[in-house]
Amino acid sequence: MSGSINYISFGLLCIGLLVKLPDLIRHWSDPSLRAISGVLAFASLCFLFGAPSSVRVINQVSGVPNLAAPLTYVSITAYSAALLILIACWRGGPAARRTTRNWIYGYAAVLAGIAALFALGNAAEERRTDFDTYYATTPWIAELVVLYLVAHLTAVTVSAVWSLRWGFEAEVRKRPWLRASLLTIGAGTVVSAGYSVSKLVAVIARWTGREWAALGTSVPPVCAGLGALLTVVGVLLPMVGHHISAWRDFFRLAPLDAVLDPVLTARALRLERPRSPFLWGTWRWSTVHNGLLAIETLYDGRLYDETLDVELERTGDWQKSASVAWAATITAAVRQSTQPVLDPVGTTTPLCHPRDAESLVLIADAVKRYQRETRADTPSPARAQSV
Repeated sequence: MSGSINYISFGLLCIGLLVKLPDLIRHWSDPSLRAISGVLAFASLCFLFGAPSSVRVINQVSGVPNLAAPLTYVSITAYSAALLILIACWRGGPAARRTTRNWIYGYAAVLAGIAALFALGNAAEERRTDFDTYYATTPWIAELVVLYLVAHLTAVTVSAVWSLRWGFEAEVRKRPWLRASLLTIGAGTVVSAGYSVSKLVAVIARWTGREWAALGTSVPPVCAGLGALLTVVGVLLPMVGHHISAWRDFFRLAPLDAVLDPVLTARALRLERPRSPFLWGTWRWSTVHNGLLAIETLYDGRLYDETLDVELERTGDWQKSASVAWAATITAAVRQSTQPVLDPVGTTTPLCHPRDAESLVLIADAVKRYQRETRADTPSPARAQSV
């Protein structure tokens, strides 16, 4: 890849890291946040240290002819390990802590091995693009090259197997953003494997007396760049999906927010909207939840049951019918809360409204339809009791 692409990629990854930094500081104990930050940080260093201009500057400033090579290899290895740890954290389970600890110890040993082998070897002639194949027969340096390539290939292979296998499981299909993330990471790691495979083939060819240096210099940068791009996109997809879902909830919960406005205003329950748009979805959900808690003792169970029965008979869709029943019940409860003398509710059996965002969004959609139908003066017999 050209140096400009390296530096653009480095800048974009640094921006992503800065965006995650406040969350990392607030929730440092969260291992998945640490792993995401590690993936972004080490991926950015891979692009920075791999740029030809950076290689020249590092070697010249340090006075060590090929110091940029082990720095790049350390970054690649640490990035691969961070990705493995991230997938393990996402997967969770009783063995997650032990698995991540073993990977950390194993790859820490690899990093120490890279540093030790470079110190023991003799790489006096600067090689900016073909270090691997040029020193493939040099004692200690050859072992260094094989060590980091095998470590990288192991990490991306395990990551690909984990992410693709998990992405095709039935339970993940219900979580589209996570599934898209895992499949994208799987594709990225498969492509990234081409980096170490092509270099290993070129190194082995050198051992057998063949000169395939072009294979080790032309294919790996493409595989590394495209693979890292796909992998980082996959890592960030859940965060992007969370914000998109939150903005969707912000707009779709508006009808339910409007219905609850008399209660929220009268009881001073409406929270001030945060400045950050990233928090608007959570803000509206909290506001709606406060309003629903304020009127939960006024829910008319008989109205809910009758509306549910009518809608089920009409549509046959239980989820949609339940949303319409809740829309009628909540609207009636808000009306009752504003009356000077409260009429008794239709039943003493308490009702518990749904609390998850998906159900509340469906209720908000039903509120919009319910209000449109009542304004048209065509209520069903069950709804007429709420007027």
